[in-house]
Formats: sequence, C-alpha cells, structure tokens
Amino acid sequence: MSERKVVEFQPIKPRRVFEEICDRIRAELAAGSLRPGDKLPPERELAQQFGVSRTAVREAFRTLEIAGLLRLQKGSKGGAFIMEGSETVTQSLQDLVNLGRLSLDDLTEARLLIQDVVVRLACTRATEADFAALERDIDRTEELTAAGRLREKVEYSIEFYKILAAATRNAVLSVLIDALTQILRLVIARVGPDPRLDLVEVRRRFMKHLRARDAERASREISEHLKRLHEHLAKAERQGPRRPAPRGEAHPGLGTTASLAPARRKRQLSARR
Repeated sequence: MSERKVVEFQPIKPRRVFEEICDRIRAELAAGSLRPGDKLPPERELAQQFGVSRTAVREAFRTLEIAGLLRLQKGSKGGAFIMEGSETVTQSLQDLVNLGRLSLDDLTEARLLIQDVVVRLACTRATEADFAALERDIDRTEELTAAGRLREKVEYSIEFYKILAAATRNAVLSVLIDALTQILRLVIARVGPDPRLDLVEVRRRFMKHLRARDAERASREISEHLKRLHEHLAKAERQGPRRPAPRGEAHPGLGTTASLAPARRKRQLSARR
C-alpha cells in the first residue's frame, strides 16, 4: 500500500491595506449601497473613515480603475465614480482588441448573433412607446444626414441600438449591445461611414417589420445592413493608413482610436445569421 503524500500548505500572507479598501468598496457595490454613476467621497475623507493613509486610498482607487469598477476623473467636477455596466464591458473588450485577442470579424460575428436575439425579443416585448422612441431616433438621424452633421448622426445611429435593446427588457443584452456598438463606433469615426448605405431607409423598412412583429424579416433587414457595414469597415482597415478619430469621439475610459487586430481568419459572414 502506497503512502499518501502529505499536503504542504504555504504561509498565509498578510493582506495589504489597499486590498482591504478594495474589498470594502466591492462589498458596498454588491449590497447596493453604491450604484453605477455614484461618486465616492474624496481621498482625504475616505482615508479618515477607514483610518488609513491617503496613499492607501489612492492605491485602492487605481486598482479598482484597472479592474474596470471605477472611473477617475480630473478637474473641479472630478473624482472617483462607479462605472456603468456597459462602460466596464466595453473597456474589457477594448483591452482584448488592443492586445490582439479580438478582430473586427470577431466583433461583427458576435454582434450579428446577439442582435438577432435582440430583434426577436423586441418583436415580442416592444411597446408602442418603444416604437415611438425608435421612430423619433430615425427622424432625427434623417435631419442630421440632410444637414451634413455626420458626427451627430453617428451618435444617433448608436442610440437606435440602445433603444432597441432596451425594448427586450433584458439588462444583460442591453449591456452587451452597447459595448459592441461603442467599439465599432470608434472604427466608423476613424474610417468614416459607407456613403452607399442609406441608414434611414434601412431603418424605416426595419420598423415596418418590427411593428408587424415579423421577427424573421426584421432580423434579416438589420443583419444584412450590419454585414454591409462590416464589409466597408474591413476594407477600410485593410487599406489604411489609419487616421485618428475626431476629437470628442472617444468613449469614456477609451483612447481616441480602436486599433483592431487583423482578422486571424476569413469568415463567410454572408452565410451566417
């Protein structure tokens, strides 16, 4: 009979003060005492409350910022803010993009799959108020297009997807759609929209199907549009060189550009739904 190996435990390392502060803040977030968008007390005040140095509080803030839980903002109205859920997911995806782990193909494929689910749920759950909000967004997009205010048009084109995702009454889908759309927005801001795509016309047709609760046609309409947009962006990325995104186009917490990794493989997106 063989002898059992004796397990050897490693010494317990004492926790550093800033790690304990991080855990306290996370606990308040989990308990609901802190919510996305809330501003934490200043460093000096928190240091007094915890009975620690300001250096420990500052280190905790930096750690939570890297983890995607805090946004540190400078200026007279600055401070440490609890990040929104979509900001956290967007930052995580952006980091993977910058590390070369995600390509434009990866993002587009994921968006097509998730968007299909969103459209089908919206066809079932959307209310008249949701329809009206989507149509107001389309009207505004049309006005901005006619006025040549393309930067604002891009912003409204993103708001459309947020409203549509909200119509599902599913918070997780809303966060995912917002994160994927924000990253792709940075690419559009850099390379420019495809002048051949009539966004307003596409969305008017989509709304007709959505109001009719026709999930198949509504999903097909928006999927085909996203595929055409992907082809335009992929071609522009291959041609380069890249130009910086216009000022003010960056998402909070992101840089002004989204350096997408080259596609690691070719996908036949047109064959997928």
